Parts: sequence; C-alpha cells; structure tokens
Amino acid sequence: MGANSGQADLHTYKSLAEVGPLGSVEPPERPRSRLIMHSMAMFGREFCYAVEAAYVTPVLLSVGLPKSLYSMVWLLSPILGFLLQPVVGSASDHCRSRWGRRRPYILTLGLMMLLGLALYLNGDAVTSALIANPRRKLVWAISVTMIGVVLFDFAADFIDGPIKAYLFDVCSHRDKERGLHYHALFTGFGGALGYTLGAIDWPHLELGRVLGTEFQVMFFFSSLMLTLCFGIHLCSIPEAPLRDVAKDIPPQQAPQDLLLSNGMYEYGSIKKFKNGFVNPELAMQGEKPKNPAEQPRRAMTMKSLLRALVSMPPHYRCLCISHLLGWTAFLSTMLFFTDFMGQIVYHGDPYSAHNSTEFLVYERGVEVGCWGLCINSMFSSLYSYLQKALGSHIGLKGLYFMGYLLFGLGTGFIGLFPNLYSTLVLCSLFGVMSSTLYTVPFNLIAEYHREEEEERQQLTAGGPDSSGRGKGVDCAALTCMVQLAQILVGGGLGFLVNMAGSVVVVVITSSTVALIGCCFVALFVRYAD
Repeated sequence: MGANSGQADLHTYKSLAEVGPLGSVEPPERPRSRLIMHSMAMFGREFCYAVEAAYVTPVLLSVGLPKSLYSMVWLLSPILGFLLQPVVGSASDHCRSRWGRRRPYILTLGLMMLLGLALYLNGDAVTSALIANPRRKLVWAISVTMIGVVLFDFAADFIDGPIKAYLFDVCSHRDKERGLHYHALFTGFGGALGYTLGAIDWPHLELGRVLGTEFQVMFFFSSLMLTLCFGIHLCSIPEAPLRDVAKDIPPQQAPQDLLLSNGMYEYGSIKKFKNGFVNPELAMQGEKPKNPAEQPRRAMTMKSLLRALVSMPPHYRCLCISHLLGWTAFLSTMLFFTDFMGQIVYHGDPYSAHNSTEFLVYERGVEVGCWGLCINSMFSSLYSYLQKALGSHIGLKGLYFMGYLLFGLGTGFIGLFPNLYSTLVLCSLFGVMSSTLYTVPFNLIAEYHREEEEERQQLTAGGPDSSGRGKGVDCAALTCMVQLAQILVGGGLGFLVNMAGSVVVVVITSSTVALIGCCFVALFVRYAD
C-alpha cells in the first residue's frame, strides 16, 4: 500500500467522479458540443415558459376562472418554490442514486413540467369529453387547469437550481463560465422561438385544423421540444454516483493513501472540510481514521438546513439580495409588458365590449407586445454571446452594474415617454438584463466556490465544518430569490396599479428597483480578485 496504491486510488476517483466535487481533482475540459447539449435544458424550459406566457391567460379565461382565484394561481407556485427550493437543493447534495446526484431531480421536475403542460393546455378538452354535466364540467375544467398551471410553474422555477448545480459539479472553472454563457444563449433562443410560435394564427392553418385548437397545437410543439431537449441534456455529461466513491477504499488502507472517505459529502460553500480528504494533521501523526463504512452518516434535517442558510457568509447573502432586486425589477416589467403596450402605448381598453374598437386596439397592442418580448429574447442571446468579450475588459462587476443600469434607464424612459417604436427598440435592453441575471450571479457563485476550494487545499489542520451546505444549496438559495420576487410582484404590484389607476406605475417601479439594485451591486456585492 504505498505510493503506487495511492496513485491507483486517485485514478479510480477520477474515473468514478470525473467531477472534482471537492475541488481537489480538476474535472477534464468539456468539449463545446457537450456544453451545448447541457444547455438544451434551458432552451426547452424557456420555450415552454414563452408558450405559457402567450397562452396561460387565454386558457384561464376560456375555462371561466373567477377573478378571485387569479392571485392564488400566480402566488401558490412561487410560495411553494421559495419554501421547498433549499430543501431539494440539500437533498440533491446528498442524493446517492446510481444515476448521479442532480439528474434524478432534473428528470422528475421535467416530467412534472410535461404533466403541467398537458393539464393546463388540454384540461378543458379532456373534461368536456369525459363530463356531460355543465356545472360539474366547469368545476373540473377550472380545477384541472389551475393544477396544471401551478404544477408547471413550480417545476419550471424549481429546475434551474439542479441544472446549475449539475453544471458546477461536472465542469472545471473555465467550463463553468462557458457553460453559463451557453445557458443564457439558448435561453434566449428558446424564448424567441416560443414567442414566435405563440404569435402564429394556428386555427387558420392545416395543423391547427388537424389537432383541433391552437392549445393542442402548442401542446404538441411544447411536449416534443421539452422531451427532446431534456433527453439531450440528461445524456450530455456523465455524473458520478456518490456512493460509488466509497467502494474503492479498502478498509486496511494506510492513512497517507486514504484520499476519499464516505462520510457527509460537504463541498462548495464551506470553509473547512472533513470528509473529502483525511485531516492532514492526523495523517502526519500516523493516526488511522475510522473505516468509512463504519462512520455514522449525518442526515440533513430541516433544522440543520435552516442553520446552514442562516449562517450563510455575508457575501453570499448580499449576492442573494442583489439577485432579488434584479428579478423583482425584471418580472415587474415582463409580467405587465403586454398589458402596458395595449393600454398605454395603443390606448386600448381591456374592459370594454369584445366587439368594440377599444378592445380590438388593446388586443393589437398585446400582439405587438409579444413581438417586443421576442426582441428581448433574441437580444438576450446576442448579448450572451458578447458577454465573454465584454467581461475581459470590464469584469463581472462591470457586467453586473451595466445590466442593471441599462435596464433601469430603459424602463424609466419607456414609462415616461411611451412610444411604439422607442419601446420596441428599448426591449433590447430587457435582453441585457435577462442575460445578466442568468449568468453573472452564478459566475460569482462559481468564483466563491473556487476561492473556498483553494482555501481548503491550503489548510494543514482544521475541524469539521458544521454548515452542511453544498453547491446544490447555494444554487437553490440564489434561485429561490426568483420565487420571492414573484411573490413580491404578484402581491404588491396589483395594489400599486389599483392605487395609481394606470399600469405606468409598474414600469416606473421596475426602473426604480433596478437603479437601487445598480447601486447595491456596485457597493455591497463582493467580486473575486
């Protein structure tokens, strides 16, 4: 059991876990094709998001959903996501599936998205075919459609955390940056394609007549795209099963050769570690650590998870706050943009009779607003491509600051001077913000992880870290800020619109929050050297 044995064990670790989860073994460089395959999940997810944005309101109106239930539909999913996101992130950190730690959760959430799409796009047609009683049919149609919307939103919001953690696990630091840019690039492409297909008048085309309604047409495209994209994503980069690592450690192995142990799998945002390598001080003293198979496995409980989140380092907490400000500003504009175009830019009236000129003008404004969102998605992809070149000159701080600043100024100008052509041109700045939110915060998380992994490698002694947080929890803490932003927007902006009597207040509020966020990212967010 000498150096040769230790070297053999090291190679075994690399083959089982190509990822270097503790930062000690650098993962191999991933080909561009693999990173693109990994990004296909974001393409499929954003495509389905765009379909939902285009069709969910018409679907809910068509089944007769009471206005009193609208807030429940939009708030239930983000509330559940905000509460459960860190729990699932922690569970994936400790998942011992043979298929890896992240992919089982990604597959499960992808199937939930598919089920949600099927329920809300086909719920009315299915209940009409199965139930004859009009009253019962109405109740069941509303119930099935609501469940579908909530289930889809919940899974689609939730899945971002495991996808990012999967990327961080299997890629080197350089590949993480490349992968995040590809994620943002394909997010924009998926959204643009979804909005474009949503703007086509399907009932007057042959495919629409064959499948029945435009809702069935969009379910056909959405289910096909989601299945294809997630199939490619799950086959992109292999994950190492967590439990396989311990199988290659002989019980009699000498302390200096013990490279791995099978205790609590801690990595990522912790400052010290216990089980990735043996304590160097113990190894130098010749003490033999316990056999990994005999070590008790510490389970992650809700109490320990809350303790881990509360004890989050200050720079992580500041990053979460800046992410919350950014998504609050962005969602405020995105959720009300088509309504803003119909009422303010086109001077239409959504509450007038459906055959009136005011209502038809409003509908025309909504259609043009969808094309504005398509411009946002396309420019998001373009800016994601340019980010790498810009980042080498202005750094992550410059990218973060510029994204918030341009969005804040653009939305402010749209709110103060609502004009059709200037508004459509300024939709390109929405794409800058979108790309920024999808890349820069996660690049900073990767930088923080790299710093802490380097610190761990330099330690000569140290006790175990009690935080119990890993990359899954860190990504979940960041992505659940999106759900919190949805809660704030859904619960607060309706009140502001009622108070002001105009949706202009939404755009002005969005601009104000973005400019506050601009100051916050400049003054409080920590950037790696």
